[in-house]
Amino acid sequence: MTITTADEFETYRPRLFGLAYRMLGSADEAEDTVQDAYLRFSGADRSGIEHPAAWLAKVVTNLCLTRLTSARARRERYVGPWLPEPVATSDGTLGPLESAEQRDAVSMAMLVLLERLTPTERAVYVLREAFAYGHREIAGVLDLTEANCRQLYRRAVQRVGEPRSRFESTPERQEELVASFVAAARDGDLGRLEKLLAADVIWSSDGGGKVSAARRPIEGREKVSRFLAGATRTFLTGVDFTTVEINGTDALAVWAGDTLLSVVAFEVREGLIGHAWAVVNPEKLGFVRGQLGRG
Repeated sequence: MTITTADEFETYRPRLFGLAYRMLGSADEAEDTVQDAYLRFSGADRSGIEHPAAWLAKVVTNLCLTRLTSARARRERYVGPWLPEPVATSDGTLGPLESAEQRDAVSMAMLVLLERLTPTERAVYVLREAFAYGHREIAGVLDLTEANCRQLYRRAVQRVGEPRSRFESTPERQEELVASFVAAARDGDLGRLEKLLAADVIWSSDGGGKVSAARRPIEGREKVSRFLAGATRTFLTGVDFTTVEINGTDALAVWAGDTLLSVVAFEVREGLIGHAWAVVNPEKLGFVRGQLGRG
């Protein structure tokens, strides 16, 4: 049986998509990047490609760097907070997420923090943290010196810092908290919802100017509670709430029939919701809607 270029590429696709998504924070752009890599792979002189996996990782990384450079200007003009596109992960789309470290690496919290980095810092950090590349390997991918890569990695670690949520919440507690949030939202029980929020909770909404959404993060239990009360009265009549694994942890999906209205990811601190990221921009919900079988 002859293995075609397309068949061979498919064996690398999941890992390449995971790399591109971590680099870009956009599932749609990650898919486009991986497709661009396939076109380059299929048109390349295979005699000059000794290690296809490494060759493709380099191509995808550099395609992502080009996209990130142009994306920075667009995101500065973005209406309201810019949040990563949510991705359902129970099907292995972003690779194995069996450990706390693996889940943390694709969490909404981490992807938001990665926006602090320059494109090259982000590439070094992702290759090192998510794919366990050595500095020599990273230098080969980025055509930099090993010393330069070490410096970029140190700078990235300093800028990203240690996420406060790391190891603080077990998957069981996350599941319990999200289930309680979903139940309270279904019942319209604002008192119960408020009890699930940390005193310094932050609610960030990404509507991208496409739908109504808060254009600045809402901070503090009282203000977030008032926001949820208003949203419940205004927007949430006749909707359904489900729990789905998003970016490695349980999250809330809000539906009106087969239309996905929002995905809300949570950071849990000391047993309470410390940060909520609500993606309501319909342009950012197409990929995950398709994953959930309603696309």
